[in-house]
Amino acid sequence: MTQDRSIATQIVELIQTERLPVGAHLRAQMLADKLRVSRTPVNDALAMLHDKGLVKREKNRGFFLAQPVEKPAAQLAAELGLAEPDLVGDAYFQIAEDLLGGSLPTEVPELALRQRYGLTATQLNAVLTRITQEGWGERKPGYGWTFSTMLTTPDSLLQSYRMRLALEPAALLEPGYRLDAQVIARLRAAEQHLLDGGIQTDTADQLHDRGVRFHESLVEGSGNPFFIDTIRRVNRVRRLLSYRSMRERTRYEEHARQHMHLLDLLEQGRNADASAAMRAHLDHTLAALASIRSILKSEKPD
Repeated sequence: MTQDRSIATQIVELIQTERLPVGAHLRAQMLADKLRVSRTPVNDALAMLHDKGLVKREKNRGFFLAQPVEKPAAQLAAELGLAEPDLVGDAYFQIAEDLLGGSLPTEVPELALRQRYGLTATQLNAVLTRITQEGWGERKPGYGWTFSTMLTTPDSLLQSYRMRLALEPAALLEPGYRLDAQVIARLRAAEQHLLDGGIQTDTADQLHDRGVRFHESLVEGSGNPFFIDTIRRVNRVRRLLSYRSMRERTRYEEHARQHMHLLDLLEQGRNADASAAMRAHLDHTLAALASIRSILKSEKPD
């Protein structure tokens, strides 16, 4: 049940971050897409939240928010009995940290992973499934795994941002660009949550996912499937290094304000100005990341 409870907690956090009103339809596919999991664990988590009274199930219609989420998500999760240790999430980050630090080889037997991280076969499968979906690990013939070294250096993360610097400003200039008003409102609420204290209280995973949702949503407004597919691919693999950069959070307040400014420009139809602002925003991020290279470097023993 640990994994289901973790997903239930993430759903509570999403409800709060996006400020969904009572009665909002919690569509399983939408939640699965945002949380990057399949629909089955999402449906299980929604059923759990139904049992807790936070959501209600309507026959042949699905799940709907039954109560306002006004308390901090972590506090509400604890009160609902959802705040159990997330063994799968913890193991995911520890594997990433060990790979970045050089203490985990890039090729390793599955049994060795189970023993090293104290996981059951089911828990390890959940971790490895997530790693596979994000593109930095794959199963070898037999029972071993190979992890990618593509994003295990500071230069790799900086290179991914330079690619985004070429793509994202251009996406905002695509003919027929359109960002739905509801999407703008949802993204603005997420940024306001950060400015209201979420920068310090959110986990690295939550910070990363909010940034991913913001930039992917803006690129999706272009309607260009090549741009959209490219940004999604980059975001899947850059998590391996980007979460480490979140140890230094002082830059996030300025980032949130820049995101707010971008939304204002797009809402006003000033796409040329938004494109220039996006370029400045990514340039600012590149400079910030370059200044914390010591945090991004692998910490291999001498």
